[in-house]
Amino acid sequence: MSDSTAIAHGAPADAHEEHPSYLRHHFNSVEQQSDATNFAMWLFLLTEIMFFGGLFTAYLIYRNWYYPAFVAGSHQLNVVWGTLNTVVLICSSFTMAMGVWCAETRRRRGLVLCLSLTFILGLCFLGIKGIEYREKFEMHHVPGQHYSLQSFLDPQSNPEVYAEYHDKPLALDMARHTEIYFSLYFALTGMHALHMIIGIGILGFMIYRARDGAYTAGHTTFVENFGYYWHFVDLVWIYLFALLYLISRHQ
Repeated sequence: MSDSTAIAHGAPADAHEEHPSYLRHHFNSVEQQSDATNFAMWLFLLTEIMFFGGLFTAYLIYRNWYYPAFVAGSHQLNVVWGTLNTVVLICSSFTMAMGVWCAETRRRRGLVLCLSLTFILGLCFLGIKGIEYREKFEMHHVPGQHYSLQSFLDPQSNPEVYAEYHDKPLALDMARHTEIYFSLYFALTGMHALHMIIGIGILGFMIYRARDGAYTAGHTTFVENFGYYWHFVDLVWIYLFALLYLISRHQ
């Protein structure tokens, strides 16, 4: 487009030179693009709240119906691993927040470092969760054809759990309802782990781009919105830790 044509359309001749590389062609300004992106992110988080809210509601309803079974099921979880995972995710929230700050203050090396630490902490979380899942497979507490009721019909068969929780054996009918507890356990923690895996994948992409200065040139919307996502996933885990590991520990 010639200079005369640009002036005739009300645009400056050097408009293309002032157009930032991160501004999409269908937005008039960076502010408009940021507002639209932020709105989309909060709308997405709202759908996530409704999704996990439904799972939490199902858990609370069944916990109220089969409370003894849920208490017994909760004692099959390792509080130490759950606490460690909680600490790991809280630390990852801090490193993610510092990453957003580094992006806003245009500190490229700091941003890469914080994103890398968040990436590593996310992998640590999944590794610990993998250890917990392996224990459930070994004890046959995965819902399905091979689900075992032995730990609930004969608590002394698991000395580690029985040493902490001296409970009478559950009646057969109530013991069968522990499978509901573990169904919800795997549904809740599995969906949370899936969100973690997706987040770690995005973090890897962000680290690759951040090394070239992609998010320290004045446009930090992507980093900020991913920070919202990561903090949301961390917050969901705090609720999961309380519901699955803590509040059913005592009758």
